[in-house]
Amino acid sequence: MKKRWLCVFLENEVGVLARITGMFCSKSYNIDSLTVGTTEDETISRMTISLTSNDQIFDQIKKQLNRIVEVIKVIDYTDLHIHSREILFLKITRCSEIDKIELFRFAQVYGVNILDFNKTMVLLECIQAENENNKLIKSLHERFNNPLEIVRGGSVAIEAI
Repeated sequence: MKKRWLCVFLENEVGVLARITGMFCSKSYNIDSLTVGTTEDETISRMTISLTSNDQIFDQIKKQLNRIVEVIKVIDYTDLHIHSREILFLKITRCSEIDKIELFRFAQVYGVNILDFNKTMVLLECIQAENENNKLIKSLHERFNNPLEIVRGGSVAIEAI
């Protein structure tokens, strides 16, 4: 099993996302992350799909995506040099004053934005590669015993120049 990345260009039409996710669901393929947005051409959307699979299943996924009428192009980013980012929000609750001071230091060291805070909570925002966000979450769990709410957006990726 290997982490895989696909970039899919598709017609920006109602129901296309449902057809693509339906294809994944019907074949019991699991998606780790999926993001979709319009491109410089508003009639075309770009979908970034992150998944974990073996070679055989991944080849089937690429073939099945190419069979969907609205799909214009499928690019396998797996072995290409890409830049990818994921947005991550972390809400830390039940914070004491000491916790908040430590979280502000933590944010400064890790390059994390503090979006909001009050007497007992701190809301952090982090835009990094998925593996860096994983390390950040692990580090927070190791340093703080406070309840932690995690919201992750899908990863986006682009081929490096």
